Amino acid sequence: MAPFDIVTAPALDGTPHGFFGSSGGVHQFGFGGPGDENEIRRLRLAAAHQIVGGADFVTPHQVHSPDVITVETPWEDAAEGRPVADALVTALPRIVLGIVTADCAPVLFADKQAGVIGAAHAGWRGAHGGVLRRTVSAMEALGAVRANIAAAIGPTIAPANYEVDEPFRANFTGEDEQHFAPAPRREGRDRWHFDLPGYAVSKLRQLGLAKIEDTARDTFADIERYHSYRRAFQRDEPNYGRQISMIGMR
Repeated sequence: MAPFDIVTAPALDGTPHGFFGSSGGVHQFGFGGPGDENEIRRLRLAAAHQIVGGADFVTPHQVHSPDVITVETPWEDAAEGRPVADALVTALPRIVLGIVTADCAPVLFADKQAGVIGAAHAGWRGAHGGVLRRTVSAMEALGAVRANIAAAIGPTIAPANYEVDEPFRANFTGEDEQHFAPAPRREGRDRWHFDLPGYAVSKLRQLGLAKIEDTARDTFADIERYHSYRRAFQRDEPNYGRQISMIGMR
């Protein structure tokens, strides 16, 4: 197996975690992407054991929702039948939480003092719909203290490569103006660049967390390290891979 390409965040120092890249396209972590299901399952478990050796690994079936699951018992990592949600939290040791992404923002959370962790898939719909706020609330229900929670945003499409149109922008208010920058008109229509990681950071700041970090890795531009839905779409590729982000407790 090729070595894992892992980025970590100083904001989460002391909590086992990692944002896993594609290792030059060799590693594909999503059941919805190309590759054999059993091979993908083995790859995901091997990655989880890089975070916490021998731990159970759990990840949800993601649907761009604001829904959060509190993990009390691990479930089977299979292509079908996993609980549907876009964020997980737990206070149990030796469980690794995972989120797959291909341009959306993976956000990992930890309150080291309380021993509570979380992982969220924050595309624009999820971030707009409250998945980050609901993840923090679910952590608080397990004993976390908001002022002690650190959050890190992993590889995400950068604004220069995230072009959007008027119907997209209509989902936002004037308070979000800072996250849009003009892009060249195309096909006779106004276009903008949308700053998804910046938008996620602003949502996290509103929550009053202790530390917030953006790893500032662009999934679209860094072809050698990351899969990208938008890049695959623009190249008319039949399918696209996913990277995975994980956090656990020993």
